[in-house]
Amino acid sequence: MEISPEVKQVIDEMKKSMEKSIEVLKDHLATVKTGRANPGLLESIKVEYYGVLTPINQVASITVPEPRMLVIEPWDKNIIKEIEKAITNSDLGVNPINEGNLIRIVLPPLTEERRKELTKLVKKYGEEIKIALRNERRDALDQLKKMKKEGTISEDLYNHLEKEVLDILHSFEKKVDELVENKEKEILTV
Repeated sequence: MEISPEVKQVIDEMKKSMEKSIEVLKDHLATVKTGRANPGLLESIKVEYYGVLTPINQVASITVPEPRMLVIEPWDKNIIKEIEKAITNSDLGVNPINEGNLIRIVLPPLTEERRKELTKLVKKYGEEIKIALRNERRDALDQLKKMKKEGTISEDLYNHLEKEVLDILHSFEKKVDELVENKEKEILTV
C-alpha cells in the first residue's frame, strides 16, 4: 500500500512521542532507590553553586565504590557544605558523611515494607507512561480519521493504519512492562 508523506509523518510523530515517554520512564526508574547504590539516585538533587541551582552531577563526580555506597567528590571543594545540605534536605532519607574533600553516602538496607512501597511506585510510573502512550495512539488515530473523512486516505488504508498504530502501541507497552519488571526484580533482590 502506498502511504503518503502526511500519513507517514503522523506515524513517525507518534513513535517519537512514545520514545520520549519511554525515556521519561527510564529517568523516573533511575531515581527509585533499590538498596543498591546508583548515581541516578542523586539526579533530582540540585546544589546552589554561585547563586544558581545546578544538578549535582554537574558540580561533582559521583562514584560507586561499594554496592551500597556513593562517593561524591566536588570539583570545587568550596561547595562541599552546599552539597551536603542539598542531600540532607532531599527526600532520599540518607545522612551524608562529609570527609572534608568528599562526601560519602551509605544507603541503608531496605525493609520489606519499603521494598513493597517502591514496587508500587514503580508500577504507578509504568501505568502513567502507558496512559501517555495510549493518548499518543488516540491522537494519531484522530488525525488519521480526519484524513479519512477528508478523503485523503481510503477506508482500507485507514483500517490497515489503525492496526499498525495498535501494533506500535503494544510494542511500546511491552517495553514499559519489561522496564517495570526489571526494576521490581532489582528492588526485591536482597
